[in-house]
Amino acid sequence: MSGTPDFDLRRLAIPAYAPSLLFGLAEGAMLPVVPLSARHLGGSVATAALMVTLLNVGSLLFNVPSSMITAKYGERHAIIGASVIGAVAAALCMVANSLAVFGTGAFVMGISGSVFMLARQSYLTEAVPAAYRARALSTLGGVMRVGMFLGPFVGAGAMGVWHLHGAYAVCVVALAIAGVAGGTLQDLPTHTATNGAESSAATVRSVARDYKRIFLTVGFGILLVAMIRATRQAVVPLWAEHLGLSAQATSVIVGIAGGIDMLVFYPAGKVMDIFGRRWVTVPSMLIMGLSMMAIPLTHGAVLLCVVACVLGFGNGIGSGMVMTLGADYSPDVGRAQFLGIWRELTDAGSSVGPAVLSAVTAATALAAGIVTSGAFGLLAAAVMWFSVPTKGGRRRGQDSKLSAAEGNSPDATSRA
Repeated sequence: MSGTPDFDLRRLAIPAYAPSLLFGLAEGAMLPVVPLSARHLGGSVATAALMVTLLNVGSLLFNVPSSMITAKYGERHAIIGASVIGAVAAALCMVANSLAVFGTGAFVMGISGSVFMLARQSYLTEAVPAAYRARALSTLGGVMRVGMFLGPFVGAGAMGVWHLHGAYAVCVVALAIAGVAGGTLQDLPTHTATNGAESSAATVRSVARDYKRIFLTVGFGILLVAMIRATRQAVVPLWAEHLGLSAQATSVIVGIAGGIDMLVFYPAGKVMDIFGRRWVTVPSMLIMGLSMMAIPLTHGAVLLCVVACVLGFGNGIGSGMVMTLGADYSPDVGRAQFLGIWRELTDAGSSVGPAVLSAVTAATALAAGIVTSGAFGLLAAAVMWFSVPTKGGRRRGQDSKLSAAEGNSPDATSRA
């Protein structure tokens, strides 16, 4: 399949990308109203923040179990099941009359997101030829971002009619349609009886042991990538508030930067496929790190907007790179387990990054916290430069361990 020159990503539009767009739209509609719903149910500001955290906790705790579910039942069934469970969780949040019930719904929503995102990555890793892998996964990341961008607007429209319930209704409907679209996926040959037995023989522990060098090198770089990406969402609004900008001006700046972020995902994937992963991963992190460190130097809305746009560009050209590298290094047998550990590193970074920003800011000043966060990007660029080969991409059908002796294998580079 890797030798197929006429592969067309458009054939995956409905079965693979439509569910991701809808899942992103569902999350985008739900996330802004979670703290509002918690407050409406009588929770304090701290409790409202906890409800948002439960979404991340559900994902963080369920990445490894998600890999087991995907390995056992296959990607198509995992995507359908995650969509159904997510719709039920959103409905539970919509009708909740207590914080306990609402928190349960938020936690389960995080679990469904973990299963969904691991299954979709695993599916495209197997279904798409290696020569198109970065474009496929960058498009996947970009489509999800488009959904997240549109979600708040669709949710706001629904809330104009049904108040807070409207946002959850959008979430339920979007996830239901995502499940139907996911049902059009064709089962992969990986899940035949023979390969299924081989996959079940691989455990999370054995995969972690066999590929520990990758997790400690490239995996550490991925953790740093997640750290700066997570802090990126906070530093621009925080610095805008520090400058005394209005909420409206801040929203405009974030929106413009987000638009630039979404415009460059496909070209970035093409560069990765043609020239190699390093030519995107390193520039992406350098741009993000340096632009974030420049934020404290801005003293007005216009200059902050310019720097935020550069930051968004850096993040946008890195769309899909975490999934692409995970796909490149994942073995044919035990792929789901490998990707589960990969996502665990990503979620850990997403949790640690904002915590470091908060701790440094509390101990010193906001500017110091932002500069420290920018340093994550520079460190990530250094790790990627030394760990990621110039020409990335393991050919489909080759197990990483068996092809480690080849000079152009990611495993060979990381083990050298």
